[in-house]
Amino acid sequence: MVFEGRAGTGARTTIDGDSAAGPSPMELLLISLAGCMAIDIRMILEKSRVEVQELVVRIEGVRADEEPKRFTRIEMVFELAGPGAGDDHRVARAIQLSEDKYCSVHHTLRPDLEVTTSYSLT
Repeated sequence: MVFEGRAGTGARTTIDGDSAAGPSPMELLLISLAGCMAIDIRMILEKSRVEVQELVVRIEGVRADEEPKRFTRIEMVFELAGPGAGDDHRVARAIQLSEDKYCSVHHTLRPDLEVTTSYSLT
């Protein structure tokens, strides 16, 4: 159950239902959400002149027991190196803006899907 996906730009991705040769479709959904929000957050913080040396997103999805086994909850933790304690409110605001306004992947998901976020500054 291995497939190759290709974007309009020609970029290729291996998709594997067993997660051996590449991420599964559900894993790719989580990666897409994490990537979309990370890009938004990084751009917002740069515009706010907040230095970000590193941004890591830890994401986990909880799936329903019965078919179609959709995600019922997604938890994300954003780990940022660079921002100081004085930037705390800017980081929280950047995450909120991504969720509420900018992340098209987030807004594509079902409205009854619970998505929680948190962050830590290192």
